[in-house]
Amino acid sequence: MTADGQELVEGIAAQPVLELRGVRKSFGDEVVLRDVDLVVPEHTVTVLIGASGSGKSTLLRCVNQLEQVDDGVVLFDGVDITDPRIDHDDVRQRMGIVFQAFNLFPHMTVLDNITLAPRKVHKVPRAEAEKRGLELLERFSLADKATQYPDRLSGGQQQRVAIARSLAVAPRLMLFDEVTSALDPVLVNEVLSAVRDLRGEGMTMVIATHEMGFATQVADEVCFLAGGVIVERGTPDKVIHDPADPRTREFLRRVHEAGRL
Repeated sequence: MTADGQELVEGIAAQPVLELRGVRKSFGDEVVLRDVDLVVPEHTVTVLIGASGSGKSTLLRCVNQLEQVDDGVVLFDGVDITDPRIDHDDVRQRMGIVFQAFNLFPHMTVLDNITLAPRKVHKVPRAEAEKRGLELLERFSLADKATQYPDRLSGGQQQRVAIARSLAVAPRLMLFDEVTSALDPVLVNEVLSAVRDLRGEGMTMVIATHEMGFATQVADEVCFLAGGVIVERGTPDKVIHDPADPRTREFLRRVHEAGRL
């Protein structure tokens, strides 16, 4: 192989799954994201921390194209998905996103919730979709819940179903937006354990969370946001345990007082 060919192969291998360049987003006069740059390599976990209103959720919604950026670009596998000519539905089909609200269809069984997108969007045959769905439920210790309806499940079980539903379409990237915020403390760990398992399998993820202990366990990079800006970024040991910026230190002090560190 020529030197140029080797460089090309290395460049392809090094291409991140997700990259944000100079992303800005406002709602009216309020600037929510200010020139945000972010690189998420394949098989890594980036955790976003910061107070409510710091821009974490908006960043994830811009990545998933639920919100359109005002300026800057979002690259997904090297393709600018902020280009208006891009099929945004196609982009979303290659990303999984799980919100703090479970968003399960109450009139459908657990298994039907999981198989809906593969069958209707990806045209997977029912038998194949249900086989995959049951495998996912088994993986999340929910196999006995397949025929039940969401209102018969605990909050933690519903959130794990929501994660399984996102995984049913074999996403390239998973986004998690405060997935434990609506749960009782006793149910938080069963959801975080499911996310930890995904990390072990090499899933590329971006996670917004208030759970600092969890962030320390799963993150390759932690980004602290304040006022729509990534103020500090680095390894969990650096950002969470030895922060350099006084705004990061103040945020973590308040988190510690709240018992979440």
